[in-house]
Amino acid sequence: MNDLTLIRKNVFRKKLRAILLTFSILIAFFIYGGLGAFYAVWNSGSELAAENRLVTVNRINFTVSMPIAYYNRVQALEGVESASHANWFGGYYQDPTQQVQTFAVEPASWLEVYPELVFPPGQAEAFINTRTCVAIGEDLAGLYGWSVGDRIPLLSNIWQKTDGTSSWELDICAIFDGETDEYPANYAMFHYDYYNEALAFNRDQIGWMVINTVSAEQNQIVIDTIDGLFANSPAETETSTEAAFSEAFANQFGNIALILLSVVGSSFVTILIIVGFTLVTAINERTSEIAVMKTLGFPAPRIFRMVLAESILLALIGGLLGLGLAYGVVSALAAAVSAFLPGLSLPLDVFLTGVGLAVLLGLLTGLIPAINAQRVDIVSALGKQ
Repeated sequence: MNDLTLIRKNVFRKKLRAILLTFSILIAFFIYGGLGAFYAVWNSGSELAAENRLVTVNRINFTVSMPIAYYNRVQALEGVESASHANWFGGYYQDPTQQVQTFAVEPASWLEVYPELVFPPGQAEAFINTRTCVAIGEDLAGLYGWSVGDRIPLLSNIWQKTDGTSSWELDICAIFDGETDEYPANYAMFHYDYYNEALAFNRDQIGWMVINTVSAEQNQIVIDTIDGLFANSPAETETSTEAAFSEAFANQFGNIALILLSVVGSSFVTILIIVGFTLVTAINERTSEIAVMKTLGFPAPRIFRMVLAESILLALIGGLLGLGLAYGVVSALAAAVSAFLPGLSLPLDVFLTGVGLAVLLGLLTGLIPAINAQRVDIVSALGKQ
């Protein structure tokens, strides 16, 4: 009988205890995997941001608008390769509970600053040239069953038209996607001019500008130039990289990283205590058995390694089962929540980190029992029989 067989038999010598410990570890790693997947998609905006892309908003707050004249001046600045602008529409379809994340944009320049948006042949041109066109993200189209050729009303809970209504009639002439699954396709875009001409208030205002610089090395120069250009104006600006803007926007909803760390950390500490005490108890129950093994010629270092391996094996079994369950649940949810959390998946780095944490958990919980097993005195242990 080799060491691996002994280790496996010792892990499962008391099946109920092994099952309960495995289940406890499984739950901890299931929570870790699920929250890790959520955290990855929550921060995907900053990770997918182009290095040479900037975002300019009103210095007071990104919800406060700026004159569209700012856009015309920014376009002409040295170091600016392309620029566009957008307004938050705050749309919904038929009922306020059916939210549709909608932006009013200038189509031609928007597609220039976001080349990662992919359209079927001819549909990008249709979006640019059709005044009443709305381009729908593939995930959003799937959610509502929309297709090219449909005419839909999008209503706003913010903006009102001069005729007293808040509904814009739009023709779906394009359905877009991102160049990879990580890029969101859960929103809609329609013409700024069509939106602006019907507004009852706040005409000729924009929410933010997006600027692509000629190179990332020019970012700070362009940032300083833009914000300096509008310093001491009625609407001062704040410009940052797209990654920094996305991170700041995510932080508006709270420190997600701290929340995740607190939840996962508390789970791991709890499991560490449970598994640690259980293993210490299990080794104490086997004191005489370990003494017999030493009598038969098992050296102390070998016993140390075997007990430590038992702990690591137990942690790996529970950890891999938990990560596997997290992968299955996240994969099952991905399609259902694609309109709200596009690109939801269990990233490889989260999985590999989880495996590493399982090994670490096994080492931490098994170290004291392994030391105790190594120190078992043959005479004392057998004398208790």
